[in-house]
Amino acid sequence: MPRIHVDRDKCEGLGMCEAMANDYFELDDDEEMHVVRSEVPEADRAHVHAATQACPVLALTLVG
Repeated sequence: MPRIHVDRDKCEGLGMCEAMANDYFELDDDEEMHVVRSEVPEADRAHVHAATQACPVLALTLVG
């Protein structure tokens, strides 16, 4: 099953991932991004992949 990987050194908390897949990503009050669900079922792969690709600082990847 694919997993979401976050490069915390790159993440700026811009929220594009949350806007596209809020069932997987969430920004807290300090604009720090949290992965709500790290494992991605095949049915959601394309949806989550699009959200990771939307990251303007390339902090997200879908592995597996």
